[in-house]
Amino acid sequence: MKLSEISHFVNAEVLFGKELLEEIEIEYAYGADLMSDVLAFARPGSLLLTGLTNVQIIRTAQMLDIPAVIFVRGKKPQKEAIQLASSLDMPVLLCHKSMFETCGLLFNEGVLPCTIPDREV
Repeated sequence: MKLSEISHFVNAEVLFGKELLEEIEIEYAYGADLMSDVLAFARPGSLLLTGLTNVQIIRTAQMLDIPAVIFVRGKKPQKEAIQLASSLDMPVLLCHKSMFETCGLLFNEGVLPCTIPDREV
């Protein structure tokens, strides 16, 4: 699914990269506020949803070849984060819905979750 469609489904504001939305295809998404979880479980090429707003989010996305980030709960990323994303041609979107609702809307539209391996209990 194109990132432009995803932006529409969650009613996101594009903070950077509007011209890139038609070029980026998204099949998987991962939502987290713990970057250790993102590093452990997000797939390269997936969409990252987070409420954290610092530059480390963009660095983490870059390391994992994540093409775009949606900031949820209406939390605006730091100016430095948007600047870094723009230097990487990484679209940055802002959604006012909760992470739960945003992930649910994307799942309902066919975006797949990044799988988490089973753990022994």
